[in-house]
Amino acid sequence: MHLRNVWVSARRVRAVLGTLGTFTLAASVVACGGGNSGTSSTSSEPSSPSATPSGQKVDTSTAGDVKGMVTLDGMAPKNASIKMNADPKCVTFNKTPQFQETYEVGSDGKSLANVFVYVKDGLGNYVYDTPTEPVRIDQQACRYHPHVFGIRVNQPLEIVNSDDTLHNIHAMPKGNAEFNTGQPIQGMKTTHTFSKQEIMVPFKCDVHGWMNAYVGVVDHPYFAVTDKDGKFDLKTLPPGTYTIVAWHEKMGTQEQKVTLGEKDTKEIAFTFKAPAETATVSD
Repeated sequence: MHLRNVWVSARRVRAVLGTLGTFTLAASVVACGGGNSGTSSTSSEPSSPSATPSGQKVDTSTAGDVKGMVTLDGMAPKNASIKMNADPKCVTFNKTPQFQETYEVGSDGKSLANVFVYVKDGLGNYVYDTPTEPVRIDQQACRYHPHVFGIRVNQPLEIVNSDDTLHNIHAMPKGNAEFNTGQPIQGMKTTHTFSKQEIMVPFKCDVHGWMNAYVGVVDHPYFAVTDKDGKFDLKTLPPGTYTIVAWHEKMGTQEQKVTLGEKDTKEIAFTFKAPAETATVSD
């Protein structure tokens, strides 16, 4: 009886080993690319940046560009005229009539300037060095220059008063810290930073009510402001699918998706519907 038990146990061991051998062979075939199809498949879509390991920088050798234009459908409203009589020095600085910069169009009457364009999502886990060179906004001839611009999170913003009169710059963010900086002396400079992404932060001057500007604060380098021809260029974007947004101070935002392959260049366009005539006088 004892010998029989040994014989039965030996048969069971051989059966288990045989099963394991069959499983190992099957696994080896799959690992080597075997299967019913006999071929492997690859995707033609660019890999998603969301899968990028945290801390990785963009490989500029495979990056591409998104270029485009922003236009106006219809006739641009007349910009509000500005009366500077409240400060005689401002009148002296400006020898010609002044107008707001709300609707800045090119010579064709269609291309739209001062539109902030940026990547809203799709960038994944890439990291970017924060620029140490400051972005500058100047109070000159009783106007802010530039009217619309962008800056990176924690990048220095240098505020300059080039006029021989009192100015102040009052930032009114919703997510960042508010500041209100007076500059009574010509040539004064102060520096501020924004700690969070925010689209957009408005500026105003409490001394001269017609002075206003807007800054887009982003945590990546993919933003631009349209020029006088309505053009923009988002350079060195890694392959992927992105949401691109165009923002205008009065006409709101538009967005669209774009997929970029390696070393690819895509062109997109935004068109804003012109609002009804609303021009007034700014004091």
